[in-house]
Amino acid sequence: MIRIVILGTGNVAKHLLGAFKKAEDVEVVQVYGRNNSVLESLGSDYQTTTEVSSLKQADIYILAISDDAISEVSKQLDLKAGLVVHTSGSVPLAALSKKTKRGVFYPLQTFSDDRKVDFAEIPICIESENEADTDVLKQLASAISKKVEYMDSDQRKALHLAAVMANNFTNHMYYLSCEFCSQNNVPFSLLHPLIQETAKKIEDLSPYDAQTGPARRNDRGTLKKQKAQLNSKRHKKIYSLLSKSIRKTYGKKL
Repeated sequence: MIRIVILGTGNVAKHLLGAFKKAEDVEVVQVYGRNNSVLESLGSDYQTTTEVSSLKQADIYILAISDDAISEVSKQLDLKAGLVVHTSGSVPLAALSKKTKRGVFYPLQTFSDDRKVDFAEIPICIESENEADTDVLKQLASAISKKVEYMDSDQRKALHLAAVMANNFTNHMYYLSCEFCSQNNVPFSLLHPLIQETAKKIEDLSPYDAQTGPARRNDRGTLKKQKAQLNSKRHKKIYSLLSKSIRKTYGKKL
């Protein structure tokens, strides 16, 4: 049985709690958070505390907190034993205090409140400073996921940036698309099948081969007309920048 303490009450922490609750051979012995009312909302399933000094003994302490808080919170931990890990993709292992054994437990997924995810399909990237701790983290990750990958801090930092481009930037384009539809009285829901197929087909095609559209075809007339349809200078700039990048990728003259 692996005993864990989770520090944090945000989306990542809540989703981890849900996953570990279903896992065999994993016990969440305590949850730490600064806001007592948020801790109370977790129900009576977990012992909670708002004091770092009151943390219970555990095998692994998971810092599911903001990137900026990881270093400072890890310095506050006064632990006799246990492995301290954070869940960030962009923060290096070295950001954790040297006072304790340290590692990384990074679930590569976008987490939203009240949105269920299948943890079995979520890649979990782990890192530690010795083989014994790596084995423990593999065991913990394998309890909730079928995809466990050892990755050092530099690799994980690159992966996280790739994830920002693939997820955060793409979702922002969905937002702009939805906003444009609303402005023109067009149902955004009509784009759902297109969005789903765009995501699904890269399981069979490389993103390079999957690219379609007027910029890929270098259809200058359409590009000019569509840019003119946009009222916002910011939106025009985004449209031009992305179109130019696509054209350059496929060797089209700008």
